Amino acid sequence: MSTAALLPSSELAAKDLLSDVKRRRYRKIVFLTWFLTLDLIMFGAFVRLTDSGLGCPDWPGCYGNVTPLGALQSIREAVQVMPEGPVTLPKAWIEMIHRYVGGLLGLLIIAICWMAWRHRTRLGYSPTLAFVTLVAVCVQGAFGAWTVTHQLMPAVVTAHLLGGMSLLALMTWLAARERAHPPVSVEQRPYLGWAAFGLGLLFLQIALGGWVSTNYAALACMEFPLCHGTWWPEMDAASGFAIVRGLGEMPSGEMISQPALTAIHWVHRNAAWVVFAYWGWLAWRLRADAGLRGPATLVLCLLVAQLVTGLTTIFFQWPLLIAVLHNGGAAGLVLGVVTLLTRLANVQRQRLSVQSTPP
Repeated sequence: MSTAALLPSSELAAKDLLSDVKRRRYRKIVFLTWFLTLDLIMFGAFVRLTDSGLGCPDWPGCYGNVTPLGALQSIREAVQVMPEGPVTLPKAWIEMIHRYVGGLLGLLIIAICWMAWRHRTRLGYSPTLAFVTLVAVCVQGAFGAWTVTHQLMPAVVTAHLLGGMSLLALMTWLAARERAHPPVSVEQRPYLGWAAFGLGLLFLQIALGGWVSTNYAALACMEFPLCHGTWWPEMDAASGFAIVRGLGEMPSGEMISQPALTAIHWVHRNAAWVVFAYWGWLAWRLRADAGLRGPATLVLCLLVAQLVTGLTTIFFQWPLLIAVLHNGGAAGLVLGVVTLLTRLANVQRQRLSVQSTPP
């Protein structure tokens, strides 16, 4: 006979209540951290688009200080040397707030790992995912430092963006396990592979978008659907997509050319249609299932929003708000797609579990 069976009913009820409280506490901190991750990605776009990435040109402090208040003299001297340069007091605060929030995010993920390990029996699953998320946020912090020390090198900044999206994907996975939803039909199992491929396709497009942003190529083509009056403009893809080079430079060290910027913009613009068509079709199919309808509808809405904000960026010459919303839309797509994947994977695991159960 089990120990639980020997306990009085009042003690069992108290034990169940305590377990429920701990689970609710864990769920709250997971959702808070997930929300903060999404906010940090959008604020990171604001940092990048306001040219605040070098607002404090050292790391982790600001000219060796915890806040820009202790670095006022150094900031003033930098402004006197380069009045239109990357260092100003507002930019320093923008950059440091981004770092403060990133540090808070790391602490919250440490708390999630501790709770996931301590309450692994009550939660009903392994804490492995929580610890993978902790590794991811540490790597993301390293890329944040390299972004500064490598003077906004496009490859490093783009990798930092992808790291943020990967962290959001992991946090969405953690959060999706804690959210109830209608059951997903077993007939949806074959779409798991399609959704996984679609996630890879989405990340490729996000990488292309990050490459556009970090190379300041958003306005390389000022027309739509044509570019410089033609469907196939003059492009230098070899220079535009050279990985190892500095900001605004060609691999030779010369200033980046217009054909190279055009190639970066043109590839991102046309790859967007592939993602739009693929996920438009897949999300529409998945929307028929009650358990997948919510995230599938979100994906469809965000595809339209991304199209609108992308075109608006061209027509209105890259307004800050629209550019930040475009970055946020990409994060929202990651959120929706990972939620779909998580629910489809749960159906697949249930199927394998049933098959492995002896008659």
